[in-house]
This record gives sequence, C-alpha cells and structure tokens, in this order.
Amino acid sequence: MRPMLGMPLFVAAACASAAPAPTSPRDETKQQITILYDAFGKPSPMEKDWGFAALIEYGGKRILFDTGDNPGVLARNAKAKGVDLSNLDFAVLSHRHGDHMGGLDHLLAVNPHVKIYAPKENFGVYGFSLPGTFFRKDDSLPPEQRYYDGTPPPVMKFGSAWPKANFELIEKTTEIVPGIRLIATVSDKPTTLELRELSLAIDTPDGVVLVVGCSHPGIEKIVEAATASNPRIHLIAGGLHLVVAKDADIDGVIATLRDKFKVAYIALGHCTGEPTFAALRKAFGERYLYAGLGTALALGTAPHPVDALRR
Repeated sequence: MRPMLGMPLFVAAACASAAPAPTSPRDETKQQITILYDAFGKPSPMEKDWGFAALIEYGGKRILFDTGDNPGVLARNAKAKGVDLSNLDFAVLSHRHGDHMGGLDHLLAVNPHVKIYAPKENFGVYGFSLPGTFFRKDDSLPPEQRYYDGTPPPVMKFGSAWPKANFELIEKTTEIVPGIRLIATVSDKPTTLELRELSLAIDTPDGVVLVVGCSHPGIEKIVEAATASNPRIHLIAGGLHLVVAKDADIDGVIATLRDKFKVAYIALGHCTGEPTFAALRKAFGERYLYAGLGTALALGTAPHPVDALRR
C-alpha cells in the first residue's frame, strides 16, 4: 500500500511487510504425495486430527485432495510442512463428510478462485441444478398455486454451502486433464447408501496411482472402475473405511487387492484402521509404505518416503 500524506515512513514499512508473501515457485519435476491431515503420525510440529488431506504433485500439477476436518488445523499443518495452498491447479473433494471437507474455508481464504471438483449429488452441499421441466405441471390451477406462477426458469439452480466457491460437479468418471481421471462411484452400503465419492487416478509409466478418500463404495468397486482404462494399479493411497471391520472382512479386501488386482504398493491411512494396517504390512511386506501425517512419498517405479532433511 502507498503511505498516506503525513504517515510516518516506519508505519508504511510495517504495513508493507504485513502484505502476503508472493506465491512460491513450483517444482515442475516433483512427483510425490504429502499427507497434510490425519490422526496418526510421527512426532512433528503438525497437529493430528481425524480427517484426511493430501497434496499430490505430478506432471507439473499441484492437486489438493480433500481438506481435512478443521480449517485451523489444515492451515497450521500446511504452514508446518511448508506447503503453499495458494498455488494449486485444482482441488478435489472426495465426498460430503465433514472430516474430508471441513477445512475448505481455509483453502478458500488463501485460494478463493481455485477450481474444486466435487461429486454431483441431488440437492447436495456443493450445489445442484435441474431443468425447469423436471416437475409435473397442472395448467388448471390459478397462477398463485403454481410454481413460479407457471413459468419456471429453464434451469433451477440450488444453493451451496460455499456459494462463492468455484465448484465443478462430477457425475461420472471423467478425465480432467490428460492422464488424470476422477473415478466416480456410488455406495450401496447400508450406512452410506447412495453416497457419491470421487477418487483420483493418475496414469504413470508404472501404472495407476490411485488416491482415495474413504472408499465408502468399497475399494474393490473403485479399483475395478480405475482398471477400466489401465489394468495396472501401481499405488493406492488414502482411506479404506475398514476402521471397525472384522478380521475376515479385512482379509478378504486385502486378498482382492493383492491377488486379483495385483496392486504393487499400498500407502494407506485415515479410516483404514489399525488392525488393517497390521494386516496390510504382513501381506505386502516391503511394498507396504507408511503414510502417517507429514509423510511425503516420492512416486516412481519404487515409491519411497522423502527425507525431510534432504528436502
């Protein structure tokens, strides 16, 4: 800001120093996933909390996948990890549960115009629209008993919890940029019936890197959809919603991932569950990658943790 007439120079300088820092340059060669929000992790300045958020950097793109549960925690964790959320290509909200979208206010505060992909749901929190012809009409009624006096708009747009956000709603599996797809699935489980969920599939030379939120529709269904375009699943990261599952169900999911889909590497967190972590570690051995809060995993033929000190 320019100092007003008569304003002491030291006051003007203080105001200037409080201005936001310029966006940090991006590393176009970086290929990694950084866990910004989760309830387990090694000791660090980052704050553990139930929820999930991850920064994916690949092919010159910077993608925020989910925003965790609390905007303050997301803000502090991003700062502690040195992650600039004002410098993104787009964000993805996997589904409508609070522990995956609760931090959105912070993202919008630092990046108000960022494109946000979210699942399209009937009258959902991300907004919705219908043609004005969707309801039955009765011309015998007087205008005061008819919707919109009998002349509804061509498109009826319904509200969003974030009316100024730049949402793009996804209803079916869609390639949003070359080599990056959003896998759209719908849950048929009794507790999450009809819940729509998006997963992120990145085509790499080694196969698909698949980032999932909670896998409410079932990780088997999500992987099946992802393999429709590329049969090789190189890495799965995110949550499997097995946090209260019985051992037999956990063993069945692991066998499907390992033996049917031949998943090469696993880097799971959030709602996957402690017994599932133990079972995955036993089943995948060295191909089981720790992915707690603050972990940065370098992608490639052999994914591995990035040494924070070297970074």
